[in-house]
Amino acid sequence: MAHHRPPAPSPASTAHAGEAPAVHMRATLANVPDPEIPAVSVIDLGIVREIHADRVVITPTYTGCPATIAIEQSIRTALDANGFADVAIETTLSPPWSTDWISDEGREKLRAYGIAPPPRGAAAASLKNQTAAECPRCGSSNTEELSRFGSTPCKALWRCKACAEPFDRFKCH
Repeated sequence: MAHHRPPAPSPASTAHAGEAPAVHMRATLANVPDPEIPAVSVIDLGIVREIHADRVVITPTYTGCPATIAIEQSIRTALDANGFADVAIETTLSPPWSTDWISDEGREKLRAYGIAPPPRGAAAASLKNQTAAECPRCGSSNTEELSRFGSTPCKALWRCKACAEPFDRFKCH
């Protein structure tokens, strides 16, 4: 007599059986990359603000961010694929997103990707990027801002005077 093995449970059913839905949703969303910086997730950047059983609350990195719709679509796709089709996605702008919401892991991923993360707890001077950025390539603080406008609206263009390489820096806010 042959023994038949039941099919392996889906990731969603396994997670729901052994852990809270919010924990599984967080793990799911930790794999959703930011559309403009694929090296970091929407969790790493702090775009996902709250996770509830019935909804996920997100805040874009700035009001009018053109990637907001793409972020919502990516989150929706990930939630649907993992058994959370009934979970709503809510966007809120208040309080506004802050660079302090970027996780420590996210800061390291940004640096490795070539983007200078802002200092945690940015002071008033750093809000205008008056504090030197650390070059993500060589680590030098001998840097200068070239333009308030970088590759995306939430970043500024900087250059390292030590290694002469240009790099993006998240605008502190």
